[in-house]
Amino acid sequence: MISIKNEKNLISFISCIFIYQFNQSNKINHKGVGIKDGDTVVVLDSLINQTKLRLAEVDCPEKSQPFGTKAKQFTSYQIYLKTIKYVVTDTDRYGRSIAMIYYDTDNKYLSTEIINAGMGWHYKSYFTSKELAIYEDNARKNKIGLWVDSNPINPSDWRKN
Repeated sequence: MISIKNEKNLISFISCIFIYQFNQSNKINHKGVGIKDGDTVVVLDSLINQTKLRLAEVDCPEKSQPFGTKAKQFTSYQIYLKTIKYVVTDTDRYGRSIAMIYYDTDNKYLSTEIINAGMGWHYKSYFTSKELAIYEDNARKNKIGLWVDSNPINPSDWRKN
């Protein structure tokens, strides 16, 4: 049994436990093993636990929508069977974890890569990143990806129909 004599020692002890647990959780490797669509993926950790993640800050075309298949292929090419890191930022109304996914040795941010490639919209309804808004504007101006379409339909509007 560990005896904690004073508050300062208790705080130090709790801090050590937290740091140990944080370091242990960071040792778990995650791989992208399933791509549901351009902005929803399934990851598998080294303990064989699957987690479905909805990408933060981006909304990709639905599967039945123009560029839906291309957005899914793009996401697959970026992370399928690659080791990734992710940070959960929230939970959506369907119970999926909303996450920021990073991959490759230079820690690419998947949502940025999707928006740069014109495979999705910056999800301005929920996220206010000025950087991602600029990337979307650049993709639009340069007619990259889905922006070659003369009238691309935002996925949130597509889902209403």
